[in-house]
Amino acid sequence: MNGLRSWIARRLLLGAVQTAAVVLLVFALTEALPGDAAVAFAGDQPDPERIAAVREAMGLDRPAHERLADWVTGLLHGDFGTSLTSGRPVSGFLADGFGPTLLLATLTVLLLVPVGVGLGVLAARHEGRFTDRLISSATLGVYAVPEFALGVLLVSAFALRLGWLPPTAVGYGTGLLEHPSVLVLPVLVLLARPVCSLARLVRAGMIEALAAPYTAHAERYGISGARIRYTHALPNALAPATQQLARTIDWLLCGVIVVEALYVIPGLGTVLMNAVADRDIPVVQGLAVVFGLATVVLNLGADLVTHRLAPRSAVAA
Repeated sequence: MNGLRSWIARRLLLGAVQTAAVVLLVFALTEALPGDAAVAFAGDQPDPERIAAVREAMGLDRPAHERLADWVTGLLHGDFGTSLTSGRPVSGFLADGFGPTLLLATLTVLLLVPVGVGLGVLAARHEGRFTDRLISSATLGVYAVPEFALGVLLVSAFALRLGWLPPTAVGYGTGLLEHPSVLVLPVLVLLARPVCSLARLVRAGMIEALAAPYTAHAERYGISGARIRYTHALPNALAPATQQLARTIDWLLCGVIVVEALYVIPGLGTVLMNAVADRDIPVVQGLAVVFGLATVVLNLGADLVTHRLAPRSAVAA
């Protein structure tokens, strides 16, 4: 128990250091962005006095270390700042985009886990036979198709040619759950590559676990094949898959920009693109910090689950 507590304490300390590094890196990178928000906000052909006044109003004339200190203080109090272009709190932009992105991520994960794990276990059970070769070939082929290309193909086939599904979410606003047909194509695109990765990882882990000495020892004791597969082998096979699942959830929550742009979904990715186009630095910084924190938290959770599933496996500290 003491060893587990020590390991958790080390991981939490590492997470805190990573969070601080994310905050500093986000500020440094946004400071290095080309262009000037004051020039963009001042309008077409602005005079120098107006640009100077806008910079003063935005606080951009202050030293960088002062703005960093104010920003970090606000973050500690849950204040992500205020948009330069609209005057709205950055948290409002996060709230607007979080709902559609979370909905897409939740639906994708709910389908990803059973489908990916099921395909991996099925392929491992039939290792080297037709079923295994079919699943391995199909997952490799689907994984090779980029999200944008797959999205265009699905729109062309099921929306434009067959007319079964709407091509985009235009006109549906943020009430996507009330119109399930709008979600089918985006979820299929988001699901395609993660399912392939998860299935191949589970397959490899199951094959390795079934060939391990403890599996042969369990067989000598007369334990049934199904119990060996699902009670002993599968938890060890899921240990590396958990890391992949955490990365996938992080990828989904951080806004899949390509998919949201293709299907015109007003999620976090769309908010980020608009903020970058408008040089709205506080919104970009707020989104980047949220994305970084999500990555840190999800990886911490994945390490804990991996440690619980396979305590003997080495977890990167």
